[in-house]
Amino acid sequence: MVKVHIFYRIFAASNQQLFMYKIRVILDSKEDVIRTICVNNSIHLEVLHFTIAKSFGFNGQQMASFYRTDAEWNQGEEIPLFDMGDEDVEQSMKNYYLQDTLPKTNEKLIYVYDFLNLWTFYVEVIDINSDVIDAPNILLSVGEIPADAPEKEFKAAPIENDIFGEEEDSFDDYDEFDYNAY
Repeated sequence: MVKVHIFYRIFAASNQQLFMYKIRVILDSKEDVIRTICVNNSIHLEVLHFTIAKSFGFNGQQMASFYRTDAEWNQGEEIPLFDMGDEDVEQSMKNYYLQDTLPKTNEKLIYVYDFLNLWTFYVEVIDINSDVIDAPNILLSVGEIPADAPEKEFKAAPIENDIFGEEEDSFDDYDEFDYNAY
């Protein structure tokens, strides 16, 4: 928590108008696993990443990304922990501030931690007020994180003008293949 606290103070001190964000974070699982955390609006998403990870008992050292989302939680633009692109503009969590990314209540993000296990969380701003806090803290902790990440089922969206289509092929278990020809 020391690293998060140091980052938090550096960035909080650089902003003139501070607000406290109350953020609900819910693990995508069958059981209720919820954390409500408080942070100041001036932090960048890297600090939010460490705060969420630690609130669920992780060390924060695995790859992670936030994803912008709409009101129905449809996944959008990725904001990775580290910049992975070749573009001139560095796109990473340390370049996105909470107050700009989630400017008002009911704004949402999807947070994925540890890409090998795909721990997936729903992040939503539930309150913004004029209180200011010294460091991120956990207001509410409900449920325990399971030993293993919940399994995910990924389905690709249908491709427009799919040249391969959904039709079955005309091959019947290699009946026409001449094994002796080779």
